[in-house]
Amino acid sequence: MSDITVVLPDGSELSVPEDATVEDAAYEIGPGLGDDTVAGVVDGELVAKEDELHDGAQLEIVTDQSDEYLDVLRHSAAHVFAQALQRIHPEAKLTIGPPTEDGFYYDVADVDLEESDLEAIEAEMAEIVEADYEIERVKRSREEAFEQYADNRFKREILEEEAAGQDPVSFYRQDDWEDLCQGPHVESTGEIGAVELLNISSAYWRGDEDNETLTRVYGTAFESESDLEEFLQMREEAKERDHRRIGQEMDLFSVPDVTGPGLPLYHPAGKTILQELENYVNELNREAGYEQVETPHLFRTELWKQSGHYDNYRDDMFLLDVNDEEYGLKPMNCPGHATIFDQSSWSYRDLPIRYFENGKVYRKEQRGELSGLSRTWAFTIDDGHLFVKPEDIEREVREIMELIFELIGHFDLEVEVDLATRPEKSVGGDEIWESAEEQLREVLDSGGYDYGIEAGDGAFYGPKIDFSFRDALGRSWDGPTVQLDFNMPERFDLTYTGEDNEEHRPVMIHRALYGSYERIFMVLIEHFDGQFPLWLAPEQVRILPVSDDALGYAHRVKNELDGFRVEVEDRDWTVGRKIREAHDDRLPYMIIVGSDEEEAGTISVRDRFEREADGVDPEAFREHLKAERDEKRIEPDFLDE
Repeated sequence: MSDITVVLPDGSELSVPEDATVEDAAYEIGPGLGDDTVAGVVDGELVAKEDELHDGAQLEIVTDQSDEYLDVLRHSAAHVFAQALQRIHPEAKLTIGPPTEDGFYYDVADVDLEESDLEAIEAEMAEIVEADYEIERVKRSREEAFEQYADNRFKREILEEEAAGQDPVSFYRQDDWEDLCQGPHVESTGEIGAVELLNISSAYWRGDEDNETLTRVYGTAFESESDLEEFLQMREEAKERDHRRIGQEMDLFSVPDVTGPGLPLYHPAGKTILQELENYVNELNREAGYEQVETPHLFRTELWKQSGHYDNYRDDMFLLDVNDEEYGLKPMNCPGHATIFDQSSWSYRDLPIRYFENGKVYRKEQRGELSGLSRTWAFTIDDGHLFVKPEDIEREVREIMELIFELIGHFDLEVEVDLATRPEKSVGGDEIWESAEEQLREVLDSGGYDYGIEAGDGAFYGPKIDFSFRDALGRSWDGPTVQLDFNMPERFDLTYTGEDNEEHRPVMIHRALYGSYERIFMVLIEHFDGQFPLWLAPEQVRILPVSDDALGYAHRVKNELDGFRVEVEDRDWTVGRKIREAHDDRLPYMIIVGSDEEEAGTISVRDRFEREADGVDPEAFREHLKAERDEKRIEPDFLDE
């Protein structure tokens, strides 16, 4: 039997027999590591320790000290839920139960469940955990698996599609219960230190609204009760910061049923924030040499066929029949920008050409996945597309990344960076993809960036560098992106004249500094808990006259603060109530004026942190506001003191 070579995280190579498993490789490294092995990460994918390796595999061993261990634990917790459910409801049909970032879920059919049922299921789960059943991987032939699931149409479909060609297939067994699954799992149910079921929702089988509606039960699991308690506390805080609740309280946006799902309406206060975000990114774009363009909301599908979107994105597009011609609402802005580039002749001296557009796009997400502003049918991308010479790729990508970090710095958000590689569904040859991925890897490595690998998560036309936001609650959200594209210039036959007077193919770079306005808006609402920094706040200052006699002076002060978003509270309320209302409305600043202030020509200032200052000169306060706004401060010192 010949050997194969696998590559370890430090770049070193390990020679193992050609039928070696992840666990075998771990034992080759050392017996202690072999004993501790729970699973493996092979080419970026989490796999069972029993899975065989292939020549050239990128291998990372997973132990209970690894970041991936929690995913394995939660996958096992999903199985504990399924076992407990079928003990209580034998009629329940199981479908899929994967781990998630916050826990796990399991989709089930043929059983009616209410939130009130979760307590009994949870109690049964506790007994299974307490019993500490060994979790064992077993193999069965496809024929045996089909017979076992004779009355489960969902598992049979998985066997026919996802497990097509696999024989035997793997099951995981604990006590007298087992489930079709590729794993990985922990060694026993007793390793699950703490588990809790969270809520019930509905979901479509395979995420397709044309399929059967299933019951989805969400849960979470941790190694310890203390970790679970910390998570639950953070989850409660997340509910308090929910952008849908805050959006309603602050009258920022709505998604009414009458307008259609996933189609948000932005109210004046919400549009004010979006406009400030747009003004800022427009300023960055122009300073970086981008030119603004605009493209329509729909195109003939010939354009989408040329770009490759029709074949690779058709199921997610809104398609229309107009006078016997097919049109599609744009899911992306890039084909329009490529077409603009193609309308002119270019020399190498002209490049790079940089276009930007705050372009509305439309993607037909499944209705069950739509949620507030986090996932919508209509959203706006702060899109940019660059057409560059191949030798300028590293410089341009590096400058884009610097722009992204400059922008994010104004929001006090933590950022994680990942390189996303070729997906299964893609266009272009192996050589193009390998070159594109290597170019981005070189930028990240030479720039000293700390980054992860998102295997198979690139765009269908090219690999990308993805940025994700880590907000005040530690949650991660997709954000900016930089994508390298050797394919679309080929499809559109884009060229420029080189120094040798020959035609050359430019490289296209796709980039978004926010990602989408909807997503960044959602993140900022929750990150700031609606208490936006001054430059974003829809109402920046509210003037509170102590009585009607001070209304005239209040309006004179407002006029002196021209250029800021200022309102006068003229309702017949006590000053105390006016202050409470302004605080509840999350105002950055309040100005209180009465006869004493009018006589002295001053104002009293109070901020959202309840800091106060009396006898403030209005012009000095205006200068303070200007500095805070222009510098886009997050938490300024009160009146620069």
